[in-house]
Amino acid sequence: QVQLEESGGGLVQAGGSLRLSCAASGSTFRIRAMGWYRQAPGKQRELVATCTDGGITNYADSVKGRFTISRDKAGNTVSLQMISLRPEDTATYYCLARTLFTDYWGQGTQVTVSS
Repeated sequence: QVQLEESGGGLVQAGGSLRLSCAASGSTFRIRAMGWYRQAPGKQRELVATCTDGGITNYADSVKGRFTISRDKAGNTVSLQMISLRPEDTATYYCLARTLFTDYWGQGTQVTVSS
């Protein structure tokens, strides 16, 4: 089992910045990738960014150049630096830890961008 604890998020004006962090605990040796997804009201959960153990990153087109994902050296913490935020970035952001067989999810943290 892997447990995830998210921090960060909140309310920011358009053009502002926020940083999300997520710390994994438990069977962290099983983790092969970590990342962030988001879900806006009435929409499906969508990829924001992921980062593998090997440092390979993947971003949604909508956040490229504005969001940066990073992991600490131990690989148990993933962060998402968000700049130039837009109202359409408003959503609940979920941390993901992916093992060979299972995806683990955090409980979500709200990001609200006002225009």
